[in-house]
Amino acid sequence: MAKIKLTFPNGSVNEYDAGITAFEIAKQISNSLAEAAVAAKVDEQLIDLTAPIKKNGRFEVITSKSKEGLEVLRHSTAHLLAHAVKRLFPKAVPTIGPVVEEGFYYDFDSKPFTPEDLVKIEAEMAKIVAEKIDIKRLELTKSEAKKVFKDNPYKLELIDEFEGNISAYGQGDFMDLCRGPHLPNTSKIKAFKITKLAGAYWRGDANNKQLQRIYGIAFFSKKELDDYLKLIEEAEKRDHRKIGKELELYFFHEYSPGSAFFEPKGAVIYNELMKYIREQYFIRGYKEVVTPLLYDKALWETSGHWEHYKDDMFKLTIDGREFSLKPMNCPSHLLIFKNRTRSYKELPLRIADFAPLHRNELKGVLSGLTRVRKFCQDDSHIFCTEEQIAPELLGLIDFVDFIYKETFNFEYNAVLSTRPEKFMGDVKLWDKAEKVLEEVLKKRKILYRLAPGEGAFYGPKIDFKIKDALGRDWQLATIQVDFQMPLRFEATYEGEDGKKHTPIMLHRALLGSVDRFIGVYTESCAGKFPLWLSPVQVKILSISDRHVDYAKKVIQMFMDEGIRTELDDRAETIPKKVRQAEMEKVPYILVIGDKEMQNETVNVRTRDNVVHGEKKAKEFLEQVKKEIKERKL
Repeated sequence: MAKIKLTFPNGSVNEYDAGITAFEIAKQISNSLAEAAVAAKVDEQLIDLTAPIKKNGRFEVITSKSKEGLEVLRHSTAHLLAHAVKRLFPKAVPTIGPVVEEGFYYDFDSKPFTPEDLVKIEAEMAKIVAEKIDIKRLELTKSEAKKVFKDNPYKLELIDEFEGNISAYGQGDFMDLCRGPHLPNTSKIKAFKITKLAGAYWRGDANNKQLQRIYGIAFFSKKELDDYLKLIEEAEKRDHRKIGKELELYFFHEYSPGSAFFEPKGAVIYNELMKYIREQYFIRGYKEVVTPLLYDKALWETSGHWEHYKDDMFKLTIDGREFSLKPMNCPSHLLIFKNRTRSYKELPLRIADFAPLHRNELKGVLSGLTRVRKFCQDDSHIFCTEEQIAPELLGLIDFVDFIYKETFNFEYNAVLSTRPEKFMGDVKLWDKAEKVLEEVLKKRKILYRLAPGEGAFYGPKIDFKIKDALGRDWQLATIQVDFQMPLRFEATYEGEDGKKHTPIMLHRALLGSVDRFIGVYTESCAGKFPLWLSPVQVKILSISDRHVDYAKKVIQMFMDEGIRTELDDRAETIPKKVRQAEMEKVPYILVIGDKEMQNETVNVRTRDNVVHGEKKAKEFLEQVKKEIKERKL
């Protein structure tokens, strides 16, 4: 019998009979490994545990403890969901069911499902698990696949796009197109939950039919599922849309989907963040500009956005010409750079812009402040020489550290995204840009993950994934290196040698979308903003009418120093007033009665119901001013 050699992750090489399965190899190593095995990998290609291995290669058993193993579980659970739906609703037509960051989903062409239906579906899934049905891979020709799925127009559309043989997976009376791998048996699916129902267009195109999307989650143990459900429960309490409404910060309206209305209290947070960034701009040598929002398509053709991005732009016709609201600032900043002759002495030139941006996101994916159509970035473009790229990037990483680690106490990890399939410009310049980004990450000793092919069409980038108080990752800050767009705009500067040179353009947004940052931070702090960001920083509660005049005197003293202060002089008990102030999440609550009026003091407590006691009003004012100035958390 023919032999094959497999190289294990530890470097050891073992010889086996050709056709051995990954499960058999795992079993030979140990029963515990076989029990934990989910799939395998040969030369970086995932395969089923039951697939025969017929060639030499690097071999690895994928277990339930790995991210890849979890994805296999969730993909198998998506099929389990579709199987259950078909049993209960035979007329429902399955379309696609991928794994996503938060579990999996499956889309169906069906009558609308109800919450009661979801309960039935989940129970049917448990029933199929108990039946211990084997999950088997099949290789089909195109004609065979079309016969199997002849009654499913969505699968037929996908089959037409495939080349060569087509893989499918069957479990009992259910079959689905899939590249796999999958678990070997339904009994391996231990803990799952249907999480929500939504609408979705076939292939994400609003011109196509709307489908019913069922979301779910799966884990290898009930404890992991229970922990996750507790996390979701806490996340729902912290939902920025809920908190925004309760605290009167921002809201949304169907007349302007994907665009937030910031109420006065929300506008305070928005403007304080702007103020914070502007202070740093002054220190770090940025020049702020104000730019138009509407541009002729000729600008976007020059920049490359019309070719690569126009479907995500809001377009309109003016004077018989096609225009677009700008989805990003970079082309307008190139116009500023080109407006006059530039010298190398001006570089690096750091241009900052807070212009509103508009992107035509699908209505179905809009999500509060975290996925919008209208937003503002703390956006900047740095024009520099090639020698200045690395120092500028290092300075930007220091800026990221200052914002996220020093000011907001966030941890982050980095993702380096490289040249996509559809890119513009010279590959050599792309290689150069990717190399310098990688070098600065290594120099700062920042752990990063490589994301091949996920760069912008004009350049590679570093995205910073911020971890919030619940351990969730959010993409906020980004830094990008762009050799291409300045070339397309024929932007030049006069070098020290008297010749014209093309600048390099660094794109960067550090808060990212200010709207998104506010949404993420609202959830992370559960609406308990630090003093400097709080819409109302101090609330004064008068015990009775005779204390109101002194309370107003204290308020005026605080407001004269720029402290956002309110008075609650309602004819209510102090416990009720305190409770209301705590629900409004006001950082400092000051109670004023006879003793405080006589001693010119205030009785200090915080929103967490901690009583600090009596303090001189003027001394406490200085304490508050110091805390705001230092932007303490």
